[in-house]
Amino acid sequence: MKRNRFSSRKRISADATELSRLAIGLAESGSKLEDQFWQSRLAELVDRLFHDGAEDDFTSALDRLFDAHPMAHDDLADLIEAHAESCIVSAGGQDFDILLIAAPVLAWSRFSIPTSAIPRSTLQTLKVHLGAHVLAADARLSLADYLYSPDQLPHTFVDTWQLMRQLGQAALTGSDLKVDAKSMAETNRFLSDTRYLVGALAVPRGMPLFHWNESGKSSREGALKEWLRQGAPCFEPLLTGCAYQALLADAYHAACRSADGASRPYSLNASVAFLQSALGLPPDNLRATIGAFHDQRLEEYRIGFGPRDNDLIYHGVVWPLLGIEDDSSDISGEIENTLRKAGIKEVAVLDQQFPYEFCDDCGAPLYPNVDGETVHAEMPEQNDVPSQTLH
Repeated sequence: MKRNRFSSRKRISADATELSRLAIGLAESGSKLEDQFWQSRLAELVDRLFHDGAEDDFTSALDRLFDAHPMAHDDLADLIEAHAESCIVSAGGQDFDILLIAAPVLAWSRFSIPTSAIPRSTLQTLKVHLGAHVLAADARLSLADYLYSPDQLPHTFVDTWQLMRQLGQAALTGSDLKVDAKSMAETNRFLSDTRYLVGALAVPRGMPLFHWNESGKSSREGALKEWLRQGAPCFEPLLTGCAYQALLADAYHAACRSADGASRPYSLNASVAFLQSALGLPPDNLRATIGAFHDQRLEEYRIGFGPRDNDLIYHGVVWPLLGIEDDSSDISGEIENTLRKAGIKEVAVLDQQFPYEFCDDCGAPLYPNVDGETVHAEMPEQNDVPSQTLH
């Protein structure tokens, strides 16, 4: 899990202190048997705090460990995530493993990328394809009938746990989760973004969850191939006016991390396609400028796109750091390789460090140009190039 919190020095509760103590014990354990000792006690406390809705205790413990004991921080974060997305439930005299899952879809559009309710017929078709190509034979599946944007996903561990419990119960009863679309938060508008199909599995305790867990069944790669071939077309009516790429369904947090990683190169490719369709500028006529932006540490890279023959910036993309990435990672090289594969031959990687700043008036990120200045991304006012179909 990415460690992205800064330490807090304020007084923390007894439960948060105990979370920290147990996590440090786990991180410093010298044997598998001792690991199990610490994990069982952590699991008991974490489960109780979820039932109490004690989100502040989770955040306080993670904040305190962020600098004080990074390994304990990561161990605690992993365990909290695991208990937020999974549990054991008894039904009809039998124990079931419940797992929250997500199937991400990367999309881009010159218009708004939809977030919307999923019609019942489409939801049932998606369930059929997930069952046939992704899930284990004995898995029961419940889906939320809504295509979520990142802004609309649960914001906290406790919110995630509550959604997992709702969908898990629905899976056991053979129903789906009805979402009130009108109550969903407004989503930010981006050229490229991710949408999520969210659901939960229920399988008899200890049985396989996914296709690739079963003996003699296809691998992850095989499951993805069939999901793309047969399941992905179901998203087309939900993503009108968009180009899109479906990713493999997985456990909720793993799927979100996978989408975060895949969305970075996808957004660069989408930007090149957008500038070509909107302005008639082929990749050969574009220049991309890459800059590193720092606050207390390296925060992100920003890429400015403009015409090859001057310093204007028409469009910009933020490439955030993920996981353990830092100054020592060759991120600029990865960005440059992605851009060159997209057909851009003029790529400028700037050596200087840029301050982590945004426009004072509108809050938008400022992007680097080839002269080493940070500027607004501004599309040309006149554009007579006709729109093109994205599919």
